[in-house]
Amino acid sequence: MEPLAERMRPRTLDDYVGQEHLVGPGGVVRRMIESGRVSSFILWGPPGVGKTTLAEIVSSEMKVPFYTLSAVTSGVRDVREVIEKAKSGRFFNNASPILFIDEIHRFSKSQQDSLLGAVERGIVTLIGATTENPSFEVIRPLLSRCQVYTLKSLEKADLQKILDRAVSKDTELQKKHIELKETDAMMRYSGGDARKLLNILELMVESANSDDVVITDKRVEEELQTNPLAYDKKGEMHYDIISAFIKSIRGSDPDAALYWMARMIEGGEDPQFIARRIVISAAEDIGLANPNALLLANAAFDAVMKIGWPEGRIPLAEAVVYLATSPKSNSAYMGINTAIEEVKQSGNQPVPLPIRNAPTKLMEQLGYHDGYKYPHDYPGNFTPQQYLPDALKDKRFWHAQHSPAEEKLYQRMLNCWGERYKS
Repeated sequence: MEPLAERMRPRTLDDYVGQEHLVGPGGVVRRMIESGRVSSFILWGPPGVGKTTLAEIVSSEMKVPFYTLSAVTSGVRDVREVIEKAKSGRFFNNASPILFIDEIHRFSKSQQDSLLGAVERGIVTLIGATTENPSFEVIRPLLSRCQVYTLKSLEKADLQKILDRAVSKDTELQKKHIELKETDAMMRYSGGDARKLLNILELMVESANSDDVVITDKRVEEELQTNPLAYDKKGEMHYDIISAFIKSIRGSDPDAALYWMARMIEGGEDPQFIARRIVISAAEDIGLANPNALLLANAAFDAVMKIGWPEGRIPLAEAVVYLATSPKSNSAYMGINTAIEEVKQSGNQPVPLPIRNAPTKLMEQLGYHDGYKYPHDYPGNFTPQQYLPDALKDKRFWHAQHSPAEEKLYQRMLNCWGERYKS
């Protein structure tokens, strides 16, 4: 018998739960289907949020052939065979067949290269699914031919809808009397993953050994402690534990950080995945409080790439302890986020004339570069002048957090800009 998660896989767009920004009224994927023209795209998001399901629904709604490859088991030859099938099976003026590649981030460069021509010529419409940031894992030429759509972890209301539908619609569960007395523990353990949630529900029903099934938080917690693999260990390892790992570094607990990294290592996690998260943590959480943290994190990443596994665990451990014991600042992280929000709100503000480039005579005549003060011509290599657009000239995006290292930066800005940095 198929697992419950497979039996409950949605078959139509209207049955699909969550990701309203993509499939809801006006959502980009819904609009593509309604227009009858689907372009290649990559779905990026955590496990169990509907990436594969959405790809299958798109194919079904478009009434085109659907080919699927797994990056784990397929090679270049498999890609070429599918492309040949797509060529021979396509009819004139019909929409292109869809080629779905699960875990596309695991495709090698040569495998991804083999897709380029078929995608570019419209032989296939590529839909990729990945749990990893595509900008790190997908080659640039292929990425430029695909839109990237981000899928989010499912909200509590979405998970509740999935639970209720399973209990009321699944033919096997209908044979039992199931009472969802408490669902908080199920929601918590699922972590926004619909597949994990349905696996937990199925485990609860099977372990009851009765047609009357009452699900409580206590029962879920007890059952999952004795069946740790029952709800998709890979998903837990990949998201729950990496979250604990990053939070332990951020919280300055080197012991906990090493423990969670050990859990990932023993769970078979990709060393590059761990190394990338360490680099991100160095920039996001340590930041200007200790700029050497980013240098050491990058060095650890390089060392892992050079020496491989298992010795790579040693430079990773060194970096983790260094990051966890370092002072923390997220001022640069907060600063860029604030600046991006300002750009979204205020749009394309004009660059002040004095700091514009003036490579032509006409630009000089229009006042480009006129009045620019070259800082190196002044004492201390600084002189006040306006660098922000006129409408934003008094805006502040970076706010120092006054760690010992960052305090020096703040004091210099205070000396340079005076009142502007007192707020």
